[in-house]
Amino acid sequence: MQLVKTPRDSLLRPLQIVSGIVERRHTLPILANILIRKDGEKLSFLSTDIEVQITTHAPIGAGGEVIATTVAARKLLDILRALPESGDVTMKLDNKKMTVQSGKSRFSLQTLAAEEFPTVAQAEHYNTRLSLPQKTLKHLFNMVHFSMAQQDIRYYLNGLLLVVEGKNVMAVATDGHRLAFCQVETEQEFERQEVIIPRKTIVELQRLLEDNDDPVQLEIANNQIKLTFADIELISKLVEGKFPDYTRVVPKGYKNNFSISRDTLLRSLQRAAIMTSDKFKGVRCIMSPGSMKISSTNADQEEAVEELEIDYGGDSVDIGFNVTYLLDVLNNLKCDQVNIALGDSNSSALISIPDNTDFKYVVMPMRI
Repeated sequence: MQLVKTPRDSLLRPLQIVSGIVERRHTLPILANILIRKDGEKLSFLSTDIEVQITTHAPIGAGGEVIATTVAARKLLDILRALPESGDVTMKLDNKKMTVQSGKSRFSLQTLAAEEFPTVAQAEHYNTRLSLPQKTLKHLFNMVHFSMAQQDIRYYLNGLLLVVEGKNVMAVATDGHRLAFCQVETEQEFERQEVIIPRKTIVELQRLLEDNDDPVQLEIANNQIKLTFADIELISKLVEGKFPDYTRVVPKGYKNNFSISRDTLLRSLQRAAIMTSDKFKGVRCIMSPGSMKISSTNADQEEAVEELEIDYGGDSVDIGFNVTYLLDVLNNLKCDQVNIALGDSNSSALISIPDNTDFKYVVMPMRI
């Protein structure tokens, strides 16, 4: 039975969309496969790792039959990438084997029954529904994603907190050493709801969302979130647990603050970071009226010193930071200037964008 006869790229794109979450090694071998369903011209591709599920559709089916099967995602993707761009690709299913053919190239792949494929059950009731432009949601995730923890035993930190309240949608991420907060305003109004979206889901969404005004429909249940945009549907389990109260972490009322060129500070820190080691990423920052001195040393007694002129008239502050945490935020921001507010050498620093209350980045000091 023929499944598809179509140009290579119209088959490659939906496969690339769903294959990102497919694990190479899995306790369930069928999870290395994608589920392909055909109903006449309608073709759907579905992948899951039990926690996240992505479905996409394409009108490229051949023939009127209704067929469903599963096939190894990586192999099929590698085959399609290796085939010439010009020329049609034909996919057929016979005796539990899928044949992929283009020109004089032919591949025969094993399949597993579609009935054995474990799909994620959709929530019966969604508490909150909202719509945002793709570029707005992508911006929200991009501004905080780098602060998510990786494989922390405090599992609720291995994800991103999404809060809807009033007209605001907020994203917060922290690994216990730094915290990033970003918010956007919508035209809709909501009762407060907060959920923790797993790290893997956020990484996939950053890959799939585009910088355009097309809408993303978000539907939030107690244990699940569903996002629908373009011809993609993504369903993800949520992380259970209590996220730290970010409102208590963001410092208020610091008197020692100044603005500095983001690019100037970034380049100085990049140079100072050369003298740090993999084990110790500390840089020392000494603020005094009119100047900022950045220095770093290593076990070989080598040293880097950077001196910057700044418009600063506050107290003298001698403070240390993990340079990676500062580079992460400065590399991610697109503004010309950043505002830095400090308490003393034992207090966290607050980095923000001048005349913009929608983004805040808090970084803890370290002993140098």
